[in-house]
Amino acid sequence: MQIVWSVGDIHGIGPEIVLKTFLKIRETEHSFLVVGSYNALEYYRKTLDLPVELEPVRDARSVEKLCRTRCRVLPVLSVAEPETITPGTISAEAGRIAMLSVATAAELCRQKVCDALVTAPIHKEAVALAGFKETGHTGFLAKLFGISSPTMMFFDPVTKLRVALATIHEPLEKVPALIRQMDLAGFLENLARSLKTDFGIERPRMAVLGLNPHASDGGIMGSEEKEIIIPALESLQGLLEVEGPFPADGFFGAGRYRKYDMVIAMYHDQGLLPFKVLAFDTGVNVTLGLPIVRTSPDHGTSFDIAGTGKASERSCYEATILAITIARNRKQTEQSS
Repeated sequence: MQIVWSVGDIHGIGPEIVLKTFLKIRETEHSFLVVGSYNALEYYRKTLDLPVELEPVRDARSVEKLCRTRCRVLPVLSVAEPETITPGTISAEAGRIAMLSVATAAELCRQKVCDALVTAPIHKEAVALAGFKETGHTGFLAKLFGISSPTMMFFDPVTKLRVALATIHEPLEKVPALIRQMDLAGFLENLARSLKTDFGIERPRMAVLGLNPHASDGGIMGSEEKEIIIPALESLQGLLEVEGPFPADGFFGAGRYRKYDMVIAMYHDQGLLPFKVLAFDTGVNVTLGLPIVRTSPDHGTSFDIAGTGKASERSCYEATILAITIARNRKQTEQSS
């Protein structure tokens, strides 16, 4: 497999965790490429005294041959070079390089030059300063590939917890209407299909959380469960192994998530708060519904420790391993169909 990393915000920990991940994974049969800024990676390599040899490349198609002959070398395809590098600062230039990096790396996957994309963290404010309307990876990639509703999913390789979000970065006041408008049954069917194709789970067990506290207690605290969620689950009986709606607090508190292959949360913090408590250092963000494989470490740019050498590469490493696994599973599915 040939894996491409986008460099992320060059003033954050992205370059550091990519370099550290490469040190852990370079002695494998896979080849790796970073898209972003050679100068930024060289800056962090020197500052942190990391034993990585970088080599600038102009053509990503030459990477596999280079890696076969010199596996300890990390190829870097630059999209732009910054005038200055100042760890821990918000910069329009850094935001521009981050998004050009994502776009270029995604295109390499679209063209089948690379098998999977792992995105290092970006900073939304820096991206906005650079003039991009889509300031997050998921929305940006969806627009790039013309996908109207990609799914944000999170996976922890330690606990095996998987959480998918029915709505993504939406204000709470908009969530009930969005749940009513969406095709929840179709959303669950697509999730089951992704779990089978990407994770090799033949018949996944899925749990759906309620929208309201206590899953509305039979309608006392809201009607979405009775009017939307329960009918959707009933329509899937006999087709999928899906249960719910469960009250979110007791579900995670009692460890009931261990019985299921996927937990579906109705909104961002409902799913991400317990997930990050359980898997802050090891969690991986996966975008489902794209024509390419895309994973990402489940944390931000960590400007407070950028350039200090304190950043943990664990989540980036796990994201890379998962990207390889999903890409392999998809290829096997294509070959068998």
